[in-house]
Amino acid sequence: MTNPAEPLQTRRLILPVAAMTLVIVASNILVQYPFAPFGLADYLTWGAFTYPFAFLVTDLTNRRFGPGMARKVVYVGFAAAVVLSIMLATPRIALASGTAFLAAQLIDVAVFHRLRRHFWWTAPLISSLIGSTIDTALFFTLAFAGSGVGEASYWGLVAPIWVGWAVFDYLVKAAHAVIMLGPFHLLRARIAPGPEEYPAL
Repeated sequence: MTNPAEPLQTRRLILPVAAMTLVIVASNILVQYPFAPFGLADYLTWGAFTYPFAFLVTDLTNRRFGPGMARKVVYVGFAAAVVLSIMLATPRIALASGTAFLAAQLIDVAVFHRLRRHFWWTAPLISSLIGSTIDTALFFTLAFAGSGVGEASYWGLVAPIWVGWAVFDYLVKAAHAVIMLGPFHLLRARIAPGPEEYPAL
């Protein structure tokens, strides 16, 4: 028997799906451009500043609708983002992004759900940090390893530029995970968990 609440919940996912798709497509494009200001071209890409918003979208969706609906946002956002990314970025970037995105976001959903009854900041912070670690490792390895993007010297240590991008990308994501606790805390009062998913918080 069909749950009458499902169509309504599906319609409510339009906004998080759209937000997720926008974040991923923008990140797939921007990750190809080094962050030149302050001499950080060998350390960061512009994508480092946009992608972490994906964890905020996932966590807020998870809080409101539960892990099942959050996974739907991940799947739909993934499919839409990969199709658009193939057109807007290179196929290798799209494949790397899709693989890393799925793995990181699904783990984020699972960890958030497991920790959500602890202190309010525990679930979003820990899930984002773990997801960011997985995402960074998978994405930069799949997207740039063996691609011949060049090398750079990091305090006397010569390494492929993409390794430096990965390290500093993760540092930005980790800082972002802490900074996003502010918006999450402000929005959590407005995005209350549904009683059918979470009777209490």
